[in-house]
Amino acid sequence: MDDSPATDRATGRDFIRKIIDAHVAESRYDEVVTRFPPEPNGYLHVGHAKSIVLNFSLAEEYGGRCHLRYDDTNPLTEDEEFTHSMQDDIRWLGYDWGEHLYYASDYFERMYEVAEGLIRDGLAYVDSASEEEIRSARGTVTEPGVPTPDRDRPVDESLDLFRRMRAGEFADGAYVLRGRIDLASPNMIMRDPVFYRIRKAHHYRTGDRWPIYPLYDFAHCLEDAFEGISHSLCTLEFENNREIYDWILDHARFEEPRTHQYEFARLNLDYTVLSKRVLIRLVAEGHVSGWDDPRMPTIAGLRRRGVPAEAIRRLARMAGVTKVNSSFDPQKLDYHVRDVLNPIAPRVMGVLRPLRVVITDWPEGHRERLPAPFFPGRDDSPTRSLTMGQGIWIEADDFRMDPPPGWKRLAPGREVRLRHGYVIRCHAVIEGPDGSPMTLHCTHDRATLGRTPDRQIGGTIHWVAAETAVAAEVRLFDRLFTRREPLDVAEGEDVMDALNPASREVVTAWVEPAAVRGGVGVDALDAEGWDARMQFERLGYFARDTESTSARPVFNRIVPLRDGWSPAGDSDAAGAVADSRSAAPKAPPSPRIVQTDEDRISDDRRDARAADPRLAERFEHYREALGLSVKQADLLTADVATTDFFEAAIDVAGDAGAVAAWIVNDLQGLLPDAGVSALPIAGDALGRLVRMVGEGTVSRRAAKDVLAELVRSGGDPAVIVEREGWGVLADSAALESVVSEVLAAWPDKVAAYRDGKRNLLGLFMGEVMKRTQGRADPATARRLLADVLDT
Repeated sequence: MDDSPATDRATGRDFIRKIIDAHVAESRYDEVVTRFPPEPNGYLHVGHAKSIVLNFSLAEEYGGRCHLRYDDTNPLTEDEEFTHSMQDDIRWLGYDWGEHLYYASDYFERMYEVAEGLIRDGLAYVDSASEEEIRSARGTVTEPGVPTPDRDRPVDESLDLFRRMRAGEFADGAYVLRGRIDLASPNMIMRDPVFYRIRKAHHYRTGDRWPIYPLYDFAHCLEDAFEGISHSLCTLEFENNREIYDWILDHARFEEPRTHQYEFARLNLDYTVLSKRVLIRLVAEGHVSGWDDPRMPTIAGLRRRGVPAEAIRRLARMAGVTKVNSSFDPQKLDYHVRDVLNPIAPRVMGVLRPLRVVITDWPEGHRERLPAPFFPGRDDSPTRSLTMGQGIWIEADDFRMDPPPGWKRLAPGREVRLRHGYVIRCHAVIEGPDGSPMTLHCTHDRATLGRTPDRQIGGTIHWVAAETAVAAEVRLFDRLFTRREPLDVAEGEDVMDALNPASREVVTAWVEPAAVRGGVGVDALDAEGWDARMQFERLGYFARDTESTSARPVFNRIVPLRDGWSPAGDSDAAGAVADSRSAAPKAPPSPRIVQTDEDRISDDRRDARAADPRLAERFEHYREALGLSVKQADLLTADVATTDFFEAAIDVAGDAGAVAAWIVNDLQGLLPDAGVSALPIAGDALGRLVRMVGEGTVSRRAAKDVLAELVRSGGDPAVIVEREGWGVLADSAALESVVSEVLAAWPDKVAAYRDGKRNLLGLFMGEVMKRTQGRADPATARRLLADVLDT
């Protein structure tokens, strides 16, 4: 093993990459081959993500390949359901094994042959001792083991018994096959480990063909060797197993250069259980709704909650590759979730704890449409219209009868601005039977729409129109355990004693129609490939749950805008669901998450501009001459490589605003750690892509796929579009058949549209986009749909 520090500060290379670098330099292997080898006896969790990211990333970095292999050697616990879920999770995380999908069960015959060879060489024997007798005979860390009576069994007798074990002649537990190694070894694993056991159980792939099964230590190294794995990466708990790994491969006569095992620290999270045994209990005992419960640390649970795959990948990369076990606060994951979603999640409004407001001076029956961008501050943001009438809902937390000092929200006699709307003033409060506010009476100032009044008012609050708002079930999740280390239990305690009874709260909320598929303005988002994650302004990031329907929308809160977890030390008291507006963040915020232009400036980038006058000049030029936002100018002058990339893109595209939006909102999330300088393309390639979008050659949605391919493999955007068939489909004749198919598939929705539900046009647009893989020209598709629907 390499004894150097885990990460070389001079080179920034972790110890595993340094090992592989040396092997590549000496041409030790023809190809770097890694593998991710889960046992299919449960669902993958966030801890597995680190191994997935590491193994697949290394294969990509070194131009090799990564195998997906199931260690399916225990028929009692494994199931095909888990193999399918694991493949879904790995693909969702962004990785693919191509044709390299393998199963340990495919190697049972070859493993058996290796075992017979070890018996013939006198290196393995069949033992009739019980499990308890074997454990007792192994000794202790201070005392050597002693041989069981069968250790000197003749080779021919062991070989005969082993073959009869395979033939199914003996009952479970009658015999095992053990390695004859060293009963005095300081490594307890080397004291004649068990290689095979009798287990007459049905295997989900091999059926009843095998009554004997190899144990992990025997099977794992052979699977690696059979597949030509060059670097077998395991977590630190397998460090002592490396000796048996090498012993088996050496005595099975696998010649160098062969596979070797290297260990790294696993990913652990505070307040989180990753033990498969405990996760199984959570599901079996009904503490959670299933493996994909949004409170579970499983990939399926995180995915259902709405956590983006990129956030999990970033957490895994942030954890690094070290040799020291450590645990991270879950806020680290929350931070990455916000950082990923902030530039891509459309903003909508929802009210979780509604309080009714009647605007008493609003003309009765009058409705007004207020334009609102889905991405405030983004020049190319699609918009929707908010319908405002006499009645609205606001958040109950935004009103106080007796406001404390410094209160910036609504109170009797005070004014606030409605987001995207007017300034209102509360002049009366109708109380319910318990004395709490039931309805507020307010007036509005019509001169304040889009204008700042010449008087001091409070803050801005979110709202929804009572007439058009959609009732929705919103699920608010908190940490599943209240103890920082849930498995650290005292004698007589159970890990389940630390469950947080407030980990799930369900509220009936009101959301604006745009939050629901088919809502007003959603067709514009569908054209951009919206994935149903959004920010409820001032509340947090939310995602539609898998149980959500148009008739019964269900949303999961992914994370609040700021972390509000504040347990009383590490006591067993459950933490209440946090108020995302008042809790102070515990982790340093990303420059993309803060709210004011001045705060969006990164200290590191400000220092870089102070040290380089060219960057400072370009920052001012981008703000003053090009009209970019402070955020855009700040990110685009992070370093010389970034600003040169931007300049090269502008030279080709001609539209500085569009190029800036693509870099800040789309390219940013795809960048490798080394930034634009590590990309396989120059800025002119992005410029050509932006120009193609502007010319209508490719849709923005399809262009995102092109960009991902450019980042991954380089090339020319026009060539990629032509090769993949991603060009805009604007031919009316070709789209007419797609439109007909879509409308034929939704006859009830067509009827509803013709009965007056015009917002269903967004549903039809989304289906057209889906069937054309985002290629349909939105204007042409919308016109064709309208032509058919309105006749």
